[in-house]
Amino acid sequence: MHTIPISPKKEGIQRYLSMKLDNDPEPGAMDDNLRKDILKMIPETISEIFLLVSLSIESVLEEVTIARRRKKLKEVTKGQGVDDLYTTTLERIRVQKGGKAKLGMEVLRWIYHSERPLRPEELCHVLAIDYGTSELDRDNIPSIRTLLSSSLGLATVDSSSSTVRLVHFTLQEYLLAHPLLFHSTHIMIAEVCLTYLNFQEVRNLSPTLESAPSSTPFLQYASCYWGAHARKETSERMILLATRLLADYDSHISSKLLLLNAKSSPRIPYDKKCSLTGFTGLHAAAFLGIDKIMVDLLSIREWDLNACDIEGDTALAWAAIIGSVPKRPVRPSFA
Repeated sequence: MHTIPISPKKEGIQRYLSMKLDNDPEPGAMDDNLRKDILKMIPETISEIFLLVSLSIESVLEEVTIARRRKKLKEVTKGQGVDDLYTTTLERIRVQKGGKAKLGMEVLRWIYHSERPLRPEELCHVLAIDYGTSELDRDNIPSIRTLLSSSLGLATVDSSSSTVRLVHFTLQEYLLAHPLLFHSTHIMIAEVCLTYLNFQEVRNLSPTLESAPSSTPFLQYASCYWGAHARKETSERMILLATRLLADYDSHISSKLLLLNAKSSPRIPYDKKCSLTGFTGLHAAAFLGIDKIMVDLLSIREWDLNACDIEGDTALAWAAIIGSVPKRPVRPSFA
């Protein structure tokens, strides 16, 4: 894999800048003097890491007149640190036209807050999901190229792992230091996961499958991690989506995917047809350790609290095995 030194040489920076200037999207906003100043000032003042060089020239070329570009060049070469450049780049993301502003910020939100790195096709499907819909509109799926361009260089595809990641570890540190950039993130992610799992296309999949079909690339993540996000934050809408999923959970493919991929699962209650037998939504809520969902499940229908899966375990037994026994007693609304 080709890599760029963290502290590139001046000649390397000048070659990179020349390439960017040769491909200037607004050539009418450039003259020889400004070009000369860019090639001189950026290498002299910004050389700590290549990322700073990249963000700086992108910020300059984003302007559409010579005067504005010269002003921006002075700003970015005044000794701004990486935090200042990230702040500036985020501001540029937010003022993009059309849907790119929202897409750019959502790309960063998902990359930073996901429980594991997402593959490009997973992220593309994620950002096509609309709340309140029963099916995925495949005409609404953005391309990975669109997602990366919307993030203005802050996200990239890692060629070694084929996953989407932040462009540099300092961006992760920046996002950690600015928690108010994104609000109610885990509620949003859990709701997106649950919306996806409740799509009819997903519900129609055979529960005996042991992996997600290529047509539903987000299925594995949604199945395995919606509970992790739900444990951190809950909302009434999320609870409604969860109870709908869990009402018929033993016949839903996500129940099997959850247990197949759960590190803490002691065993999987299969029958001879490779179906989960007796592993109900109540078992799942206990396994995931989400008290609020357990309480709501018990309030919407009568459950047999002593019902066992094929291995003979009740919901309470699963909670005890995993270490997620509710802190307060669960009181059903029936005798």
